[in-house]
Amino acid sequence: MKLAVVGGGSTYTPELIDGFARLRDTLPVGELVLIDPAADRLELIGALARRIFARQGHPGLITTTSDLDAGVEDADAVLIQLRVGGQAARLQDETWPLECGCVGQETTGAGGLAKALRTVPVVLDIAERIRRAGPQAWIIDFTNPVGIVTRALLQAGHKAVGLCNVAIGFQRKFAALLDLAPADIHLDHVGLNHLTWETAVRRGGPDGEDLLPRLLAAHGDAIAGDLHLPRAVLDRLGVVPSYYLRYFYAHDEVVRELGTRPSRAAEVAAMEKELLGLYGDPALDEKPALLARRGGAFYSEAAVDLAAALLGGGGSAVQVVNTYNNGTLPFLPDDAVVEVQARVGGADGSGPVVPLAVPRLDPLYAGLVSHVTAYEDLALDAALRGGRDRVFKALLAHPLVGQFDLAEGLTDRLLAHNGEHLAWA
Repeated sequence: MKLAVVGGGSTYTPELIDGFARLRDTLPVGELVLIDPAADRLELIGALARRIFARQGHPGLITTTSDLDAGVEDADAVLIQLRVGGQAARLQDETWPLECGCVGQETTGAGGLAKALRTVPVVLDIAERIRRAGPQAWIIDFTNPVGIVTRALLQAGHKAVGLCNVAIGFQRKFAALLDLAPADIHLDHVGLNHLTWETAVRRGGPDGEDLLPRLLAAHGDAIAGDLHLPRAVLDRLGVVPSYYLRYFYAHDEVVRELGTRPSRAAEVAAMEKELLGLYGDPALDEKPALLARRGGAFYSEAAVDLAAALLGGGGSAVQVVNTYNNGTLPFLPDDAVVEVQARVGGADGSGPVVPLAVPRLDPLYAGLVSHVTAYEDLALDAALRGGRDRVFKALLAHPLVGQFDLAEGLTDRLLAHNGEHLAWA
């Protein structure tokens, strides 16, 4: 089995390599190709990846290349994890929205739109080259904003599915709190990428006993603390929102906080510098503990399970993914991309990805999902066709903007900071 990773020079990659090594019985990788234009980082991380495989006795071959077409040729699956503009662009996404009193964040609000505009054309170009060089390959997208990028890929006819680590993170956390194995926990996870709620925590499977009331009663303070939300919010909702919901539920408070501390981009840039120094140590043959602070917890396990299921091997048959709605949430268009539990894969490796049925979603959540889906429609249109007016309309439609003057000011700043990445600007 051949897998390729576009963005293989990312500091995330050793997390992925560790998962491939530990879970080789689930996903028997014969060849793993790391692809990245940054040759110095690529060789550094490629060497560490080989040491990790060797330490854990994995027989697979790891190669590196800056030639995308050669790297993806005849691949069975391609994981895309890239950041157009790097941490410098992320720093801008987290900074200029604050000038207008809006949250600065790389996947939500105006910063998230900027990232989508930069990213969608690049990913679509990569996907077309994958289609030519390895038309049988599944594309697994971990590139943010995952929902919008996955929708662009699906609408262009690619065999694609989006992946996020929020759900698997909650699964692992809840299992530990309940003293259960992660495999015994099934989440009723519903919404859009980075806009989801855990509406039930079930023992054993989709029809199992709902443990969420017990979980909140016993561990509500700890969960609320992790989300940086008041315990009373969880008690009143009776669900567990993704930590990204804090940007909606406590927007003004978050804006005040962001104005008084270093940006996450600055923290990550410093962390990446330290990680790259560690990766250069020829004695290092495992992922360092510092990597856990970089983000992406359990990403490797989710990616391995998803790839294995898509390719007809092992892996969990039911997983949280980003895929076409197709009636799952009846108040959304079929071609909206939702993040829900889905049955993945077939014995012949042909897929498909079929969302599980979702109970009627409370209007409190359905309204916000509908609102953000409408924004995502306009954001994707702006990413595909460009134009200041399309950018303005997408911002005006976003529930964290929604005012004419704010949308005007944010549009001006977005274009000023992203001109080098937008061919039409």
